[in-house]
Amino acid sequence: MFESLRARFFAKIDMSCAQKHRPARTVIVVFSMRSCLAVVLILAVAAQTFAGESLEQTIAYLTDYVAKSKTTFIRNGAEHTPAEAAAHIQAKYRHFKGEIKTPEDFIRLSASKSLLTGQPYLVRTADGKETRLDVWLTNALKEHRANRDE
Repeated sequence: MFESLRARFFAKIDMSCAQKHRPARTVIVVFSMRSCLAVVLILAVAAQTFAGESLEQTIAYLTDYVAKSKTTFIRNGAEHTPAEAAAHIQAKYRHFKGEIKTPEDFIRLSASKSLLTGQPYLVRTADGKETRLDVWLTNALKEHRANRDE
């Protein structure tokens, strides 16, 4: 039965090609390329669907993590509230959005250091310990990914 269907399929292609003055192989190659393209597109959509969290979602998580923290943020020697720090990081994100492709890019470009002075941003936790903001956020990102992948 399969051979019969196959023979009819190729007979139609041969007849179509003869009418258009094209070799049958050209049609088969074009048909195969279209099939491959369709499969690639379907796989790309499926990969995006199942890839998990988007870049925007991860950045929103990190910004929210800053805003809801019980810490003091230090930028160019001045102390800032978590809400002020989150707003500043979001403003820098909007500035660098075209260059940010990963959460690590976001941290490096938006939450690591002052563009004016080059001084690193710091975070002071409730116990008084000061840490660079990029290190603190990278640790938060690692923890977030570990919890998400469980």
